[in-house]
Amino acid sequence: MKLLIRIFITALLVMAIAYLMKGVYVKEFTTALTVAIVLGLLNFFVKPILVLFTLPVTFFTLGLFLLVINAIIIMLCDYFIDEFSVNSFWTAMLFSIILSLSQSLVYQITGEAK
Repeated sequence: MKLLIRIFITALLVMAIAYLMKGVYVKEFTTALTVAIVLGLLNFFVKPILVLFTLPVTFFTLGLFLLVINAIIIMLCDYFIDEFSVNSFWTAMLFSIILSLSQSLVYQITGEAK
């Protein structure tokens, strides 16, 4: 049940951010739900591999390269879902930062923190 609530919250945040931010397009709420599920799967399966391969770069940039990895995950999500669109890499990076911060804030407020 906790996982379903997190997916639903993420979908709501994706819709809200896409509405407020130029360069991000989500067709409808079911697309946002799909984006939330795909982001979760990509973060679970692909992100650890990317982090492992880029560990030296991440170390030398004091962890800032993780922002690039998050943007790559958003771009992969854009590639896999037709009704979700992000215009550029920088838009994906800003979207990932806003999504991460807003997820942290909402999870702290609702008591869903990890």
